[in-house]
Amino acid sequence: MASSLIVDLNCDLGESFGRYKLGDDAAMMDMVTSANIACGFHAGDPGVMARTVIMARDRGVALGAHPGYPDLQGFGRRPMGISAEEVSHLICYQLGALEAFARIAGVRMSHIKPHGALYNLASQDQAMAVAISRAVAAYDRDLILVGLAGSELVRAGQAVGLHVANEGFPDRSYLSDGQLAPRSQPDALITDPEEVARHAVQLVRDGVIIHNDRVTIDTLCIHGDHPHAVSNAHKIRQALQAAGVQIRPLNHHPSD
Repeated sequence: MASSLIVDLNCDLGESFGRYKLGDDAAMMDMVTSANIACGFHAGDPGVMARTVIMARDRGVALGAHPGYPDLQGFGRRPMGISAEEVSHLICYQLGALEAFARIAGVRMSHIKPHGALYNLASQDQAMAVAISRAVAAYDRDLILVGLAGSELVRAGQAVGLHVANEGFPDRSYLSDGQLAPRSQPDALITDPEEVARHAVQLVRDGVIIHNDRVTIDTLCIHGDHPHAVSNAHKIRQALQAAGVQIRPLNHHPSD
């Protein structure tokens, strides 16, 4: 949905819970154009959700739902044996929860991006990708579905008529098939901010090559729980702007 010189910067935010604080949401919110807000299953709670929605509204940042598995202890990064039907219900439940706070704040959700293990599974598992896409389409066809570039989730979203966004990860290493290197691998995370920024520009300019096809990147994810999250965000913005890339939220990209 974007040209190679336009990209969105998104971040997973609102992932604190009770007295447990994760990331610097205020600093990151000043750096990104879209916020993926945890919906209380893998992270977040009602108070955190409400405050994060207002923070996004007040900064003019597009807000979206970031639903995950019901796994607070594992931060939604552990696979769970949940059926496709159950996942579709989890998606709708979490969309409804975040929309309640968005409605109270007088703003609309722009997008949805699954979290963690659910995101990874939907990137490769067609049945799960279809279940998520159909749930989103049934809930609100105006929502943009964000998925790993060239993945099953993106294809399933397109098949049901959703607007989709191909996502790239500047702070992650890739496998030859376009999948992200598992976090268990020693070089899966790119930790040097300069290298992260170079990778961001490369992803926007060159896209991701999957089976000899080039997939354009619409949005770049900056992980808010990364040890150098704020520094990465600064460097990425500077590098993209120096390369002539326009940074816009997904709901301000040209239509397909």
